[in-house]
Amino acid sequence: MRVSFCIFRSYRSYFDIIINMKLKKSAHTVYKTQYHIVWMTRFRRKILPKGVKDYLRIRLLEIRRYYPDWGYLEIGIDIDHVHLYMFIPPKYAVSKAVEAINSNTSRSLKQKFNFLHEVYWDDKGIWAKGYFVSTVGINEKIIQAYVKIQEEEDTGQAQLEF
Repeated sequence: MRVSFCIFRSYRSYFDIIINMKLKKSAHTVYKTQYHIVWMTRFRRKILPKGVKDYLRIRLLEIRRYYPDWGYLEIGIDIDHVHLYMFIPPKYAVSKAVEAINSNTSRSLKQKFNFLHEVYWDDKGIWAKGYFVSTVGINEKIIQAYVKIQEEEDTGQAQLEF
């Protein structure tokens, strides 16, 4: 009993990290799905100066009206690419979220700024086809410790039930 208590105590700090995480909830799911998403302008054109950048930030925030369960933790806009650190519920595919964001922002930027019609004369939009996505969250060591704690707690409860 003392050995398992020491093991539990050594993993306690990892367990505290998991307990203190801000988890999202839906009807049958508890999740923490955070992503770092990066996409660039088509042909890496430098079309996002200060005024366009500010308007793009406004449009990104307005998209949340239609998808209120999405959230931006950080928005970074450079002259030719965009970084988003955001959470997307598991009911949405990341590719569909990126598609929705890109199509809405591309359309609204082209409507607002006439110079974009000269830079991109076709109807393909202003964003490149591809994007980068990476999950953000707890590291492997914390997950291993949490699983180990859960296993020890489950076996301890099973012994008490007998």
